[in-house]
Amino acid sequence: MAQVQTLTLPHYSAYPVHVALFKHVANAAFLRSQLLEANPEFDYAFLDAEMILSQNHLLTATFLALHAILTSRSKTRTPHSELVFRLSPNNNIGESYKKFGLSDTTSSLIAVKLPLRPSSASSPGEAAKEWTLDESITNESVSKHLGDVVKGTSVKIGERGEELGECCDEDKVRKVYKLVSGGVKGKKGAVNGDAGMNQRKDLESVILGTMTLKGS
Repeated sequence: MAQVQTLTLPHYSAYPVHVALFKHVANAAFLRSQLLEANPEFDYAFLDAEMILSQNHLLTATFLALHAILTSRSKTRTPHSELVFRLSPNNNIGESYKKFGLSDTTSSLIAVKLPLRPSSASSPGEAAKEWTLDESITNESVSKHLGDVVKGTSVKIGERGEELGECCDEDKVRKVYKLVSGGVKGKKGAVNGDAGMNQRKDLESVILGTMTLKGS
């Protein structure tokens, strides 16, 4: 069983969000292959943890994705692809997956599962137009499945979610969002005292603003 944190978001408390963090992942190539094959058993947002700055970074993208899906304004085919897309500063869906999704060499990953299913049948190859709550998706079901399929170390996520930013490579994040690096660098989640903490908060504010403006 993997360690899964279940959260609820403002305005969408009926749709619990299940989040898991893994380090030392040894089968990223396999997980990515299942995504590319559209295997429904692997319908998650699998993210490279190096590209997630903080819990707020992740949950803002999740909120934007839920809002887009539930108001029929999504730009992608599924709720999980919408989440990956909402992390990106631009509207290139393929680029979103390239920058924020899994690669064959990803060693730390964040898995997000949204409790949604199509509310009506759609034609083959056609994206669902409406989605509804899938009550069969629970913390227990997600924990069991991820524990079975991800070969890595499951990391417990605390209430504040600080663990979600521990693997972040700030230099990579700045490059994707086209932000100039400051005086204090924070590779792999390192924070150098109060100055480093303030810098990360400033970086987070700019990134969240960028994401929200894209979604408006």
